[in-house]
Amino acid sequence: MTSPPHHAMVRVFQHDPDLFGRMAPRLGIAVPAIVETTPLLSAADGSSPVACRWNTQLHLKTAGREELQLLIEAQDRRDPDKPMHWAHHVAYMWSRRRLATCLLILCADAETARWAEQPVSSGPAQPPALTLHPFVAGPHNLPLVTDQDEARADPALAALSAMMHPADPAVGTALKALSAALRALPHVLAYPLTDLTDQALALHPARRAWRELMLPVVREKEYRRAHAEALADSARESLLLVLGERGFHLDEDMRRRVTGCHAPGILRHWLLRAVTARTPQEIFEDR
Repeated sequence: MTSPPHHAMVRVFQHDPDLFGRMAPRLGIAVPAIVETTPLLSAADGSSPVACRWNTQLHLKTAGREELQLLIEAQDRRDPDKPMHWAHHVAYMWSRRRLATCLLILCADAETARWAEQPVSSGPAQPPALTLHPFVAGPHNLPLVTDQDEARADPALAALSAMMHPADPAVGTALKALSAALRALPHVLAYPLTDLTDQALALHPARRAWRELMLPVVREKEYRRAHAEALADSARESLLLVLGERGFHLDEDMRRRVTGCHAPGILRHWLLRAVTARTPQEIFEDR
């Protein structure tokens, strides 16, 4: 079982599915140019008997029109049981979806990464019945991004590199470059990488430096959330006042919808309907 900080590395690929296509040449992975990447349902959907909610699965299309399935996992230490798990997972998903399937292992420890790179074989030695060659990304083959221009060009890659080098003497420089790149992005794009980097550094002193660098982004998120909650509370209060003035009685399901809604736009939409609706049902019906 991997530790929570390592799960953040996997989630970077959920935030930016195209990252693998940009990483592959750096890792020396001989995959044709990837032109389209689509996230698949997580293994937590029950599609695999070896389901793990920390997996990421991607559907890749290459320039040569080849279609591949990529499974991504994180590993934080040697585990003699994991190679069998990897082989089982790859073989099962290959047979289930009928797509050529490959595996990427993410490691923040060079020794673990080199262990994970070893082929997994089953059967007689000459030849084995089944052999799996995992792709591996780790501090040994993914350099730390310390240049600000490089971080701006690919913030997701810069974030992943920082996650894989948390104890590197130059990690402070890398985090400054990454923070500058993220502050230049819209909040909706910057915050996921800010949060994932924070999670990945949870066990390292570098986390304090990261939080100091990104404090404005964190405060902005907190402000936006508080502002949205205030707008929702105001719209909900106005809606209930209008309903009361019009003598409308809400059944249990309707009241649950109102009290459980935290989207200001939806609540305002119901409020406008409440002004002219002839019955409470008209307020909430789809049109």
